[in-house]
Amino acid sequence: MNPSYAIERTLLGGRTRLVAGIDEVGRGAWAGPVSVCAVVTDLSDPPSGLTDSKLLTAARRTAVAAEVQEWAAGIGHGEASAAEIDELGMTEALRRAARRALDALPYRPDVVILDGKHDYIGSPWPVRCEVKGDQASISVAAASVLAKVRRDGYMAELGFPEYGFADNAGYPSPAHQAALAELGPTPHHRLSWSYLDDLPRWRHLKKHRDPAVSEGQLDLFAM
Repeated sequence: MNPSYAIERTLLGGRTRLVAGIDEVGRGAWAGPVSVCAVVTDLSDPPSGLTDSKLLTAARRTAVAAEVQEWAAGIGHGEASAAEIDELGMTEALRRAARRALDALPYRPDVVILDGKHDYIGSPWPVRCEVKGDQASISVAAASVLAKVRRDGYMAELGFPEYGFADNAGYPSPAHQAALAELGPTPHHRLSWSYLDDLPRWRHLKKHRDPAVSEGQLDLFAM
């Protein structure tokens, strides 16, 4: 499916002047931040091959991201750390990362197109949730590619080669799981997550959030 400006043009048909597309990456990882990117375009033709980042090879994603950097009218990035995820839960971490991305834009958007069916951003931005928005909206597709390339690069630079972050970006993989069982979590791991329940040597490190600030852990494998 090739993304288009159909959603953007519908929103711009009212009083809206500026639309931002937003996507996140890292929600289901065991280590590293959750990262959000916001992109504003001028409705010009996008780089060739721009689509949902999951449909691109790593090499193609990197190439498209470089073109998007030059093409987009505005780009904002925001992250929430593993420590924030442990303390606040994923929904609030996503909200903080998204607001940081929106605040980093050079222009304040009038409305946001958010990939998915749940609005984790909230006021003051009007939000249009769009399931598979990264395959429907050019702005969201651009955000998905930039968020993925940026976070993958960050995880690769962390080191910890035994955990294979350069290959798995903190998501579960055989190498990652083996390293966790042998070496335990790094300072970049999310310690409130259920993978620690299956690691008897390291189970004592698990953090439990205060119910007053926690909305409950999202299902890691339903993303």
